[in-house]
Amino acid sequence: MHVSAILKNKGATIITTRPDESVASVTHVLHANRIGAILVLNDAGGIAGILSERDIVRGLALHGASVLDKQVSALMTAKVVSCTPADSVATVMSRMTEGRFRHMPVVENGILVGVISIGDVVKFRLAEYTHEVESLRDYVAGRG
Repeated sequence: MHVSAILKNKGATIITTRPDESVASVTHVLHANRIGAILVLNDAGGIAGILSERDIVRGLALHGASVLDKQVSALMTAKVVSCTPADSVATVMSRMTEGRFRHMPVVENGILVGVISIGDVVKFRLAEYTHEVESLRDYVAGRG
């Protein structure tokens, strides 16, 4: 299966911010939307980076509470790995695991079309495996 199937089930809501926003304001957005990362877009709408809970915790450890007054650009990860809707779920899962990150933007023809998390990927794979097991049971029982 492909990333497009995850986006179809998940929906296309994309929460973003700008590099000049304060870290404090972004923490409220993360909390309110129950998300673990936010994409940072530049003025042209391109991906400038991603800011995750992990980035914020790392900033707190290094700078203390004053990190909340810093701009997102000071903490964000600028090198963002993305995927396309046509990428296989297995490939994306492998890249996320190897890169040790939990959120990946989905880009098609240079346009941001979604964001998936490792939770979305795992949920999709579990549903896929459950369907396979049920199909095999039906086959063995002569119902398939």
